[in-house]
Amino acid sequence: MSQRQVAIYDTTLRDGSQGHGLSLTSQDKLKIARSLDKLGVAYIEGGWPGSNPKDIEFFEVAAKEEWTNARIAAFGSTRRAGAVVEDDDNVRLLIEANTPTVTIVGKASRFQVDRVLGTTAEENVRMVADTVEFLKRHDREVFFDAEHFFDGWDDDRDYTLAVCQAAAEAGADAIILCDTNGGAMPAHVADVVREINDLLPCPVGIHTHDDCDLALANAIAAVEAGAIQVQGTINGYGERVGNANLCSVIPVIEHKMGYDCLPPGNLQNLTDTSRYIAEVANVAHDTRLPFVGIHAFTHKAGLHVNAVAKDPVAYEHMDPEIVGNHRNILVSELSGRSNIVMKAETFGIDLREQPQVVSRLVKKIKELEHQGYWFEDADGSLELLIRREMEGYVAPFEAVDYTVLAEYRGNRGMLAEAMVKLDIHGTKYHTAADGNGPVNALDTATRKALLEFYPQIANVELEDYKVRVLDDHHGTGAVVRVWIRSGDGNRSWQTVGSSPNVIAASWMALADSLTYSLVVPARESAPTSVVAD
Repeated sequence: MSQRQVAIYDTTLRDGSQGHGLSLTSQDKLKIARSLDKLGVAYIEGGWPGSNPKDIEFFEVAAKEEWTNARIAAFGSTRRAGAVVEDDDNVRLLIEANTPTVTIVGKASRFQVDRVLGTTAEENVRMVADTVEFLKRHDREVFFDAEHFFDGWDDDRDYTLAVCQAAAEAGADAIILCDTNGGAMPAHVADVVREINDLLPCPVGIHTHDDCDLALANAIAAVEAGAIQVQGTINGYGERVGNANLCSVIPVIEHKMGYDCLPPGNLQNLTDTSRYIAEVANVAHDTRLPFVGIHAFTHKAGLHVNAVAKDPVAYEHMDPEIVGNHRNILVSELSGRSNIVMKAETFGIDLREQPQVVSRLVKKIKELEHQGYWFEDADGSLELLIRREMEGYVAPFEAVDYTVLAEYRGNRGMLAEAMVKLDIHGTKYHTAADGNGPVNALDTATRKALLEFYPQIANVELEDYKVRVLDDHHGTGAVVRVWIRSGDGNRSWQTVGSSPNVIAASWMALADSLTYSLVVPARESAPTSVVAD
């Protein structure tokens, strides 16, 4: 039995969208809200009613939706200084948003009242009390975000306490202690939460920012000290460096601390939710995020992999499937025999009884990575390398020679032509093709020769192509690494080539890409895989 319930309050749609690079449409916000509801958070803060057309549209649609787990919250500020609360347009819009929950923010710091808000300390307290009381009269659940709480507590404890007490006495359902500037320390947060918990007639929550890389630590310290609600954002999105990352907060509270914060069984949806919201927000998912990142349970060093093969507990603090993630094994110049064997298993290849093959592969991978190859993000080339070392491998084609010409022809611009000679099952085929660049010409000429024997090549498309300079101190003579991602409509794979000549490196990656489509059968994703580092 869990010790208590800790409510998760998600503010991705409001505080999170204030982060650099995030711009959400009203439809984006609805998609994210639905995914959060499915995950099972207790509250979803939709935005600030009236602040922009997107938020107005969101609340109009949200009011008509049926939410399974979450209560939608509207966010706003206390009434303006000197205004009557009933006449304040911003407060009126909070009511018109028609949400069951309203969160209002008010200054809890005497410094902020004097220097930023520009009103009297007494008027600020009245603003807080009037707004909370008005919202409660309209049957709303009300949370008061005590802005700059910890700074205010340190500067003028009595005033900060008076602001919070005014909100509580006016009927606030919880006082949320905000580390607005992100500068609080965990031990201090815990001490203050314990102290104010004994001084207020309502429970407290916590809202932290990550400016000192302590948002998670401060949130957990507050929960340990008695906070019953944690506010944060998915993937830690937010202003400056972000808010407390709920994708870390949730598994720590539920799995590590044993409290309830999601419906039973929903924790396993966390990774999918994190990645889905990143996709909707059009932000690259951080591969190094704890719990939900691709590399959260990735192992590279040979000693680690050897131990994980015997028992994952050796180098994993939890089963990744608990949060819907999975284990990854990387293969690189640091790899040992265990890395190769475990990686081969994800390809459906059993090397456990082939020690000589494994030894050759370990040596070859180290040599190739010394030359500039990088297999951590090139599963296709790695699998082909393994298969080529195995008895019975037959190459679908081999390059005899190729020539690539690129020239500038005045008004006609740049032109490229490639001539390719391939050996296909002992027969030589010579083809040529134009292209919009040397790699495109090389690709087109190669396909012309292969299509007669392998018509499925027509389905293979290049999805991405990247070149990286490896030793820039050599200028244009530097070694380059070419990375290609290809797909056939059903699956994707990555290949790599490396050379001081960009055309040669491109050919290596391109040839592997086409070979992979012919050699490797389609299969379902394995529970353990090798991915980009």
